[in-house]
Amino acid sequence: MLDEDILRILREEAISYLPRHGTHSYEHTERVCRTCILLGGKVGADESILLPAALLHDIGRGEKNHALAGAEKAKSILLKLGFTEERIKMVADAISVHSFSERKIAVSVEAKVLSDADKLDALGAVGIYRAAAYSGEESRGIEEFVAHFHDKLLELSDLFYTEDARLMAENRISFMRAYLDQLGLELSQEA
Repeated sequence: MLDEDILRILREEAISYLPRHGTHSYEHTERVCRTCILLGGKVGADESILLPAALLHDIGRGEKNHALAGAEKAKSILLKLGFTEERIKMVADAISVHSFSERKIAVSVEAKVLSDADKLDALGAVGIYRAAAYSGEESRGIEEFVAHFHDKLLELSDLFYTEDARLMAENRISFMRAYLDQLGLELSQEA
């Protein structure tokens, strides 16, 4: 387990890079951390690798390949905190492969848990909130909002590594499908 002072510093670092609210905000990071703790405990993940990776996973946002950029930034932060080269490599690896759009394969249990936790946060009620926030951030209309579900979010179900994440995803995707059905009714003015 990590020292509380190290976790506090890592949280402060994440906060310095991320907006407080929005699609890829510090709120998102905290939810991913909580899900990592839940999933990681079930599969024996090393929290001293998993939690730094979760806290720093989106600090490269805004760069072309945010996962690789975040992994590089994380290396510098962790080096200053006295992490060993081996641990830095493991954290950076988990960060570098978490991204949906890059389609990299997670190998370590910590990388798999981070990937699953990040994808789970794009699903369910929170996922709907994030999709709406993203549409607002990108000035997208309702048609593009709905297309985002079909082009990306509903496709995430095949990308989970852990059984617990798959089960959680099934429930969240079911909720999203019901939401889309209702939205379709309202948009067609049949409701």
